[in-house]
Amino acid sequence: MTYLDANATEPLRPQARAAVLAALDLVGNPASVHAAGRAARRLLEESREAIAARFGARPADLVFTSGGTEADALAVHALGRGRRLIVGATEHLAVRAATAGAAVLPVDRSGIADLEELRRLLREGPALVCLMLANNETGTIQPVAAAAALCRAAGALLHVDAVQAAGRVAVDVASLGADSLALSAHKLGGPKGAGALLVAPALSAMLAPLIAGGGQERGRRGGTPALPAIAGFAAACQAADWQTADCQAAGGAAALAPLRDAAERGAQEAGALPLGADAARLPNTTCLALPGVRADTQVIALDLAGVQVSAGAACSSGKVGRSHVLDAMGAGDLAGEAVRVSLPWCATPADIDAFLRAYHSMAGRLSRRAA
Repeated sequence: MTYLDANATEPLRPQARAAVLAALDLVGNPASVHAAGRAARRLLEESREAIAARFGARPADLVFTSGGTEADALAVHALGRGRRLIVGATEHLAVRAATAGAAVLPVDRSGIADLEELRRLLREGPALVCLMLANNETGTIQPVAAAAALCRAAGALLHVDAVQAAGRVAVDVASLGADSLALSAHKLGGPKGAGALLVAPALSAMLAPLIAGGGQERGRRGGTPALPAIAGFAAACQAADWQTADCQAAGGAAALAPLRDAAERGAQEAGALPLGADAARLPNTTCLALPGVRADTQVIALDLAGVQVSAGAACSSGKVGRSHVLDAMGAGDLAGEAVRVSLPWCATPADIDAFLRAYHSMAGRLSRRAA
């Protein structure tokens, strides 16, 4: 099988696997004061320090969560109180679900947020703006630093979903100017079940828990932490470098761009239309529309040929429907005819060859039927 659905979840990195297995041998609860508990606590705090350092934050300002969805919800719950909500039109469903009734910030045909419209919306009172760093379906990278400057000038707060960007492009919470930033382990090549919310030091005290419990995470998120997943999260953060080599077969995330471009060019020869390709994108992601052929039909056909891609976000790809991201970009009928190809950290040229063989065969067969 050729796995090209890394934006749904990355393959587990060997460093993360080793860290998870080692942590499973620790018996203690990090909240216990005996020796076993102290050993678990030490690993928890070492993991916190490693992840915070990787993204330019202080360990004290990192809250562990179950994943990116909870991190987004915690940010909106805590920072959105008493503020109007402004949400990018192409935000992940995790943010959209937590911000029902928010003002929508439109995007252009490339998926880039309209900053002039943001400037206008910010005149209407104190706000929390939610703008993802990189889109999960198209890979489009948003001008977050410019949006942050507008927010600061207007006294607004900015939450950034960096789940897809982390490990694939440089992410530094201070440089971005974000007031909070969401992360997820399994999008970095770590295990599923761990995530984090980074919060600006001045706002850390505003965090009110979504989940009350025994005071874990300095009272900001209750429940015994998933220590093996967190240890794997930290190991994946250290291994996922957007510039240096991840494995023998492939360079860092930046080295995935030539492979992505080769896949895109080859698919265009079969009739595909890349969406959002004229904007800055993640180096591993392309969104390919095949006019007249439903996205779910393409996914099934490619899967039967041994190639795994997706139609839209992983959380909604089991449903037949149009992509709200592509609709917001004005893609028209193509919003229901596009698949996402997202290269994993260990992708090779052989993976691209396998994809293109399957894509050409699929496109030739299904396009004739659509005609």
